[in-house]
Amino acid sequence: MHEYTSTTRVWELLCPGLPEEVGRARHWTRDVLGEHPRADDAALIVTELVTNAITHAASPDFRLTLRRVGSALTLTVTDRGRGVGHPRTAHPGDDDAHGRGLVIVHLLADPVRIACHPLGHTVTVHLAIPARKAASC
Repeated sequence: MHEYTSTTRVWELLCPGLPEEVGRARHWTRDVLGEHPRADDAALIVTELVTNAITHAASPDFRLTLRRVGSALTLTVTDRGRGVGHPRTAHPGDDDAHGRGLVIVHLLADPVRIACHPLGHTVTVHLAIPARKAASC
């Protein structure tokens, strides 16, 4: 096997924990994934996870990792925040302005893994490609 024939690709972005980095992470995700069939879903998930890392975890920075194996994607956001509580799926009311981020992530990705560690949190999501879409990748 030739050393450059791997079907696995990994990209990482390290950002300060500032609100303006949410847009940067979203645009970077779209740029990296290009015409991938799940690029829009990935960008929305990144927006939600990075917003959580900055807003709820109060992290000084975060690391975003995109991993593509064939046409399947794995997205990971790791923060170093020690904000109040741990990432959890809320059940907001119709009039609540917040609390839908992880609900959206769970609707778009399967599985969603949340790990809490002494230095913060890591949320990992997997985006598979339905068989009918995978053929066009």
